[in-house]
Amino acid sequence: MALIVQKFGGTSVADAERIRKVARRLCAAREAGNDVVAVVSAMGDVTDELLALARQVSQSPPEREMDMLLATGEQVTIALLAMAIHSSGHEAISLTGPQAGILSDASHTKARIQEVRADRVREALAEGRIVIVAGFQAISDEGEITTLGRGGSDTTAVAIASGIEADVCEIYTDVDGVYTADPRVVPTARKIDVVSYEEMLEMAASGARVLQLRSVEFARNHGVVIHVRSSFNDEPGTVVEEAQPGMEQAIISGVTHDTSEAKITIRDLPDRPGVAAEVFGTLAEHNVNVDMIIQNVSEGGRSDISFTTPEEDLARARRAVAEVVEELGAREWSVDESIAKVSLVGAGMKTHPGVAAGMFRALADAGVNLDMISTSAIRISCVIDSADVEKAVRALHAHFGLDASAVTAEVSPGCGGGEE
Repeated sequence: MALIVQKFGGTSVADAERIRKVARRLCAAREAGNDVVAVVSAMGDVTDELLALARQVSQSPPEREMDMLLATGEQVTIALLAMAIHSSGHEAISLTGPQAGILSDASHTKARIQEVRADRVREALAEGRIVIVAGFQAISDEGEITTLGRGGSDTTAVAIASGIEADVCEIYTDVDGVYTADPRVVPTARKIDVVSYEEMLEMAASGARVLQLRSVEFARNHGVVIHVRSSFNDEPGTVVEEAQPGMEQAIISGVTHDTSEAKITIRDLPDRPGVAAEVFGTLAEHNVNVDMIIQNVSEGGRSDISFTTPEEDLARARRAVAEVVEELGAREWSVDESIAKVSLVGAGMKTHPGVAAGMFRALADAGVNLDMISTSAIRISCVIDSADVEKAVRALHAHFGLDASAVTAEVSPGCGGGEE
């Protein structure tokens, strides 16, 4: 007998028939002798519909009320799924995030899980029930309903798996696993069988939409093994786990892209100590995430700063930048929403020089101009024009041979293959 958490996204529960299929999958896992917890998202496009409805009544809806509204989507799904399981002859109970003991900070629309008190989930499992938990939602210390941001149901599932010490957390989605690139852009992209937390973190941060970034962080920090699988077949997917010493590691595991960021540039800032701290401190106070940053060389005691931020944070970023520009006496600021980010990710980069040169050459040959560059030990990212993103992804995927066979290097213990 195993203790399994299974998460199903909006596509997997998009209508009544798909909900019944999920119910049958859960019942089959229970009949096999497993204890089963399901975490589900809102049906199909319900979250987007609720967002659109909110903006029909308010151009700037309060974030607290947005959380109250958006949390209703998952509650519909959990109730319907519990009903379907009961109709199949099994016992089930639906629980909201707060009922399941998911506690978060007070950051509305993008809260972070602080604690999981899973006593009620464990009690229901001990009674032989299949437990259905609403993803994406939590409750703060102040008793306020919060939501966890786009893809937050992934984080709920990993948190529940950690809280009940599950054997595995299976993330069911509309793809077969994690691929070397988006198959819609690169039809020859390959499914990756196993990927490390480190690589998956970089892939999620740089545009891979299969898993929410914070779910991978939570899994790494708490040792939760994730298995990304398709809702529509029983084939093995991609396992996300700690890298094992001595295993083969790809020089390049994948090419990711992200078109959901904007670039903000502040011009003619005073070039003195503390200015960058003030700029990004103000952004932090407005709860704005910042990705890539570049500062130009100072001329005449003034300099420019550019940074990228998710589009979902752009309204807050505009307010923050307007404040800091006035306070610091900068000349002007601008927003460019026509950018994209393309990235190479691979643990083998640590020990193989020349990857950056190969990336820049491939993009140059494809006629793609680079705006900003950022690197980590296992990732290289470039900001480019959004119109060029698909040809950039295809050029990189082909240049590094990812559509044929992975470029691998034998890694010995102590040479970058073990735990960092």
